[in-house]
Amino acid sequence: MLYLCASNYTLFILMEQTRQLVDTIVKGIQEKKGQNIVVADLSNIEGSICKYFVISQGNSPAQVEAITESVGDFARKELSEKPTAVAGLENAQWVAMDFADVLVHIFLPDVREFYDLEHLWADAQLTQVPDLD
Repeated sequence: MLYLCASNYTLFILMEQTRQLVDTIVKGIQEKKGQNIVVADLSNIEGSICKYFVISQGNSPAQVEAITESVGDFARKELSEKPTAVAGLENAQWVAMDFADVLVHIFLPDVREFYDLEHLWADAQLTQVPDLD
């Protein structure tokens, strides 16, 4: 019985750490004026590749790069986390950052509209984060 309680506690701590990472990523996006932030909770979807998607956009390749850098900086400074991989910086139209349990997608608006990631996961709980003006 004690083992079961310890196991549940460990699971709770891991879930809380993942949620903290999501919140920190959102702050990094907002720092560089990223827009239309959506957090997709995939944690209850069997076979999903991660627990959360954080999806946002910048208005230019330079802003997409700045958001990417800010997300990395916030995660490193606040949580000592860094992505295991970053792809797409070459043209900065769609950058993906892999934090294992959290995948961050930073798009240009037209590329985001084309791929429409938010609606690929019909069972995901979507949370729209208000833009900071």
